[in-house]
Amino acid sequence: MKKSFDGLCGLIRSELDRDPLSGSLFVFCNRRRSMVKLLYWDRDGFVIWFKRLEQGTFSPPHILAQDGRIDRLQLTLLLEGVTPKKVNRRYILVKVGMQFAQPATTCSV
Repeated sequence: MKKSFDGLCGLIRSELDRDPLSGSLFVFCNRRRSMVKLLYWDRDGFVIWFKRLEQGTFSPPHILAQDGRIDRLQLTLLLEGVTPKKVNRRYILVKVGMQFAQPATTCSV
């Protein structure tokens, strides 16, 4: 976890074949899973957010996407240290114009 802005940007470009300037949030964990770094581009510069656990480890979410993307709920659970046993997605079909409302998600711990 010694890499900073330039090192993480190099990893994103070479290993993930993505553009670090895209506005996406990139999450990096160390081997012991006791530290996590988040990198994103904020209009005029890079931002790194770093969290180190004094006890325990981060539990990575089950990634369903082929490209390794996680959603906001999975990121929140990762950073809060919650390991859900089961995640239920309940879709609310409320028509607003020509779009439907976002799904509601519940977790059981």
